[in-house]
Amino acid sequence: MSRRIRIKICGLTRADDVRAAAAAGADAVGFNCYRGSPRYVSPDALGPLAAQVPAFLTPVLLFVNATPAEVGEALALVPHALLQFHGAETEAQCTRYGRPYLRAARMGDGVGLLDFERLFSSALALLADAPADGYGGGGKVFDWARLPAPAERHKALVLAGGLDEFNVGAAIAQVRPDAVDVSSGVEQSKGIKDPERIDRFIAAVRAAERNL
Repeated sequence: MSRRIRIKICGLTRADDVRAAAAAGADAVGFNCYRGSPRYVSPDALGPLAAQVPAFLTPVLLFVNATPAEVGEALALVPHALLQFHGAETEAQCTRYGRPYLRAARMGDGVGLLDFERLFSSALALLADAPADGYGGGGKVFDWARLPAPAERHKALVLAGGLDEFNVGAAIAQVRPDAVDVSSGVEQSKGIKDPERIDRFIAAVRAAERNL
């Protein structure tokens, strides 16, 4: 039996896209709470979007150096959410909310995933992303060879950074991640998802699973 790889569709801004991700079989949906992002979801919009998330589909809230008040406001709207931190947050800042969290590692020069494992031992998983000017959905791929082999890793790994239906199979074969995260790779434009691209991305992941 092949190992099931979890799929997160991130950067959702519309109710139709949340429903499309759920219908396609995604495991998690991500909402970007960083004001500097073109996919930013305001607190006024977050509640109605989260209301579209069905049971057993995990909502994820993405933050970049947010204040405790900002995180608290979002968690009040989506209290069962998984948190995702992309900025300069320390482990203490990530754990203060008492929620499971993902810690992003932007794989630029000098960044090592195993260093992040040591610094964020409490993280549910690490998310390896490409360095970019913004945070999330940059559409850039980094050198997957910079990631340690599965036998060397001690935490679950979410692979992000420029994934789409055409390269996710190769990414899975090389990296053997526990989950994959896609945003721009299933979009018509920033923040506007394409249901057919979501379907094809998920189909490509499932095909790659069968080859593991």
